[in-house]
Parts: sequence; C-alpha cells; structure tokens
Amino acid sequence: MKIGCHGLVWTGTYDADGIRHAVRKTRDAGFDLIEFPIMDPFSFDVATARAALDECGLAATGSLGLDESTDISSEDRSAVRAGEALLDRAVDVLAELGGEHLCGIIYSAMRKYMEPATPQGVANSQAVIGRVAERARQVGIKVSVEVTNRYESNVLNTARQAREFVGKVGDGDVGVHLDTYHMNIEETDMFSPVLDTAELLSYVHIGESHRGYLGTGSVDFDSFFRALDRIGYDGPVVFESFSSAVVSPDLSRMLGIWRNLWSDSDELGAHANAFIRDKFTAIASIGHH
Repeated sequence: MKIGCHGLVWTGTYDADGIRHAVRKTRDAGFDLIEFPIMDPFSFDVATARAALDECGLAATGSLGLDESTDISSEDRSAVRAGEALLDRAVDVLAELGGEHLCGIIYSAMRKYMEPATPQGVANSQAVIGRVAERARQVGIKVSVEVTNRYESNVLNTARQAREFVGKVGDGDVGVHLDTYHMNIEETDMFSPVLDTAELLSYVHIGESHRGYLGTGSVDFDSFFRALDRIGYDGPVVFESFSSAVVSPDLSRMLGIWRNLWSDSDELGAHANAFIRDKFTAIASIGHH
C-alpha cells in the first residue's frame, strides 16, 4: 500500500517549477506518492515531472475533473468527443510518468447540475469510460471513478451508484474511488460503502469534513479504516485538502473554499501523513487483542 498526497496541497501552479516544488514537498512530508492534478493533460510538462519523480523516488497517480465542454455525460456529441480525447491524453501522460492510476470526476463535469443526469447521458459516460479504461489497461493503468457529492456531480453520489455504474461498463477494468469527504455528506455511514464496493475499490481519498486538518472534523475515520482493513484493501490512500492560500481562485470558487482552515502546507502534510499511518497501525493492532 502506498500513502500519498494530492498535489494541490502544495501548489496550484503546475508549470515546471510548480511540479518540482510539489514533488519535493510530497517527499519531504514522508509520503510515497503524489497525485498530480492533470486538469489540462495537453500542456502538462511530462519530462519535468518524470525527472522530479525519479529524483525523489516517488510514485505518481493522476486525477482530473471534466468541465462543461468535455462532459462525457452530456447529450452533446461534441462535448463527449472532447472529453474522451482529454481522458485519452491523460492516460498517455500517466503512461509516460510510469503511473498506475487515473481517477477523479472523469465521468461527468465537476460542477453543480441543476437537473438529474439523463439515461442517455449516463450511457454516453459509461461507453467512454469503458473505452478509456480498455486503452489504459493496455499500458498498465487502472481507471477509477470517484464517488462525489451532489454539488460536484449528478451521476455518482454513493458507493452503490458507483457499483451499478461500473457494473454496466462491462469489462471489469474500471474501479471505484471513494473519498471520505464526500462520503461524510452522502453516505449513511463510513463502513458499509467500503464493503459494498470491496471487490471494486481501487483508490481512496482521505479528507476531513471541512477539508482541513485530519481528525478535527466529523468524519468517522475509525470506522472507515476498520472497513479498509476488513476487505484487505492495499491500493493507494491519498490525502486531499484545499485552501485558497494555494489553489487558484477559479478552483476555490468551484470547490466552495470560502474560508481557509490552513495556510501552512508543510505542517498540514506532515500531520496528514502521520495521521493516516497511525490509523493503519492502530487498526492492525486489533488483531492482537
């Protein structure tokens, strides 16, 4: 199992300097991998990122959220085609980085919708995700769809919805990505969703209810980590937190970051790394009781 950190904990600027800064900070905080925000894979500096990863001895994953112009859950064929092209390029970027996971809100736009998803839109999304996942599989990359809250997508808001969605993709190459921040909003508890997706769960985000320091909000992390242990989960576990002190104004508005709960990335990251590892150590010790 690798413990990682989302790159937006360190910087919101992903030019060459930003990439090197994020990778080094991830290493210095004690993590095993960095999750790159590959929002624009066509401009991502792959050579710089690969060199920084090699220098720091880190693994990498990648995530993104689609927008209205690339929404594969749309009934607009041009948007669906654009979204598939973007996801295909993200796969290429990760393959060049030696990454093994593409995740995030890659099945719809990352925004608040004003109406439910349509059956045709969901079918469009499933078809594209299936093709992208097959392409990714050929280069050793796992595609996982992130279950998010109702204010960031109208397609997948619960683990059971994700299980159904993935089941209808059909080829078995697509995994489920759970995020404790979103689960705390939408799920009835933090234990059952992990068991509901046990055979499909391939990526995990750890985030607090207010996106601040872990352990200072309302997320029931004990139940969640017990569930991961119960199913023998061994995929990536990645800390995610946002502050407008770091991320861009556009993303701050999209994510509703109206108040900042932290400004010191170094302290936040080191605390998160220790918190996650301590939880796994504590849960493992239960077997000796």
